[in-house]
Amino acid sequence: MHQSSWKSRRHRRRGHRHNAWFRPHGSNERKDAGVQQSPQGSSDGHGEAPSTSSTAGSSSVPDLPGYYFDPEKKRYFRLLPGHNNCNPLTKESIRQKEMERKRLRLLEEEEQQGKKIARLGFNASSLLQKSKLGFLNATSYCRLAQELRVSCMQRKKVQIQSSDPSALASDQFNLIMADTNSDRLFTVNDVKVGGSKYGIISLHGLKTPTFRVHMHENLYFTNRKVNAMCWASLNHLDSHVLLCLMGIAETPGCATLLPTSLFVSNHAAGDRPGMLCSFRIPGAWSCAWSLNIQANNCFSTGLSRRVLVTSVVTGHRQSFGTSSDVLTQQFAVTAPLLFNGCRSGEIFAIDLRCQNQGKGWKATCLFHDSAVTSVQILQEEQCLMASDMAGTIKLWDLRTTKCIRQYEGHVNEYAHLPLHVHEEEGIMVAVGQDCYTRIWSLHDGQLLRTIPSPYPTSKADIPSVAFSSRLGGARGAPGLLMAVRQDLYCFSYS
Repeated sequence: MHQSSWKSRRHRRRGHRHNAWFRPHGSNERKDAGVQQSPQGSSDGHGEAPSTSSTAGSSSVPDLPGYYFDPEKKRYFRLLPGHNNCNPLTKESIRQKEMERKRLRLLEEEEQQGKKIARLGFNASSLLQKSKLGFLNATSYCRLAQELRVSCMQRKKVQIQSSDPSALASDQFNLIMADTNSDRLFTVNDVKVGGSKYGIISLHGLKTPTFRVHMHENLYFTNRKVNAMCWASLNHLDSHVLLCLMGIAETPGCATLLPTSLFVSNHAAGDRPGMLCSFRIPGAWSCAWSLNIQANNCFSTGLSRRVLVTSVVTGHRQSFGTSSDVLTQQFAVTAPLLFNGCRSGEIFAIDLRCQNQGKGWKATCLFHDSAVTSVQILQEEQCLMASDMAGTIKLWDLRTTKCIRQYEGHVNEYAHLPLHVHEEEGIMVAVGQDCYTRIWSLHDGQLLRTIPSPYPTSKADIPSVAFSSRLGGARGAPGLLMAVRQDLYCFSYS
């Protein structure tokens, strides 16, 4: 009897030493005991858990490997391995649940508040008082007042009229792009049978209190993916749309100039259909149309380790070899330069006056730590805005080649997402991979507004947006257009 009692005591001591290896360092024994019991569903009241989980960034709740703390039920649950649909609790499902909870909360706040102020003390009365006291000049007052109106925009659903309403209910928006005057919207829609179709939406009816637009009859359909697109001014301003289509099977990739006149059934007197032409270009990642007089009627395409500048009239091409894939491009207007952003993080400018065989055609070189997805040249062409796949947005001074401002809050990990810069309104807009649309002040980099998507966060439902200071034409009001799934929304202000 004594021998069996001695063996049981030694067994308990061994078990005590074995369990000590699983205790978190830096905690007392009573707290460790409470933590260890939580995953097993113990209701012990020792060390009551806070209402925030460690996954949400709280340091007060210990992070246990393989377990998840639910802030609502105030207990730990075991994480199951794998990412298939059979596992009800994985890290990805927890992340999606938290993001959806945040999105619904923001939508509810926007509906309840009606007008949302972005900064503390940033309101119309304080701005007016500062202006009267002489602390703000007329230019600064107008700019800050515009920022205030941006922070107070409200979402309104746009009614889309079309000759084929059934197609509007089934086809999903993929990309939208406003023209220079913001009275037309070129759209790329994904269709259920596969492939994409194109359309043009007239924005002339986009006025309060009824937001109605008309989609012109769509005549074109493709089973290939649109990698990039931009407006092209061949016959007149924005007379064409330049599309870069990915190759499929034995069909090579191409760049197509699509006349916008083909989307209008009744042509005005003297308005003849524009030229429809296609150029065989393998695997273009990006494209840009030149408005520079020294590269008239030319467009550029960014390929894998190469840049092609093509003349639409003569078909002549200039080729510039690069060390990485060119993901984004934009021509300067006054200077004969073509700016390119690469997968390697390099941003360089090509001097169009140099021949492709010559040396020194790289006029400017900047560097990001990740793949550059968008470059935007500001009006005076002394600064350049760039974003990358790490979510970094920088404003570069092209004269000193130094970063002068950084805009925080953008979310991106691997997506090819554009920037929308509007100097007239003093703002910059970008949609993150988390499906949130963010608006910053160009002047100081302040985040003015974060707009959640009307639908749950999904990689396939990242909104496509277009911002303009004159939505619907010269007499239009400034605002934001957001296309997601089959819906089009307008955030306007006056």
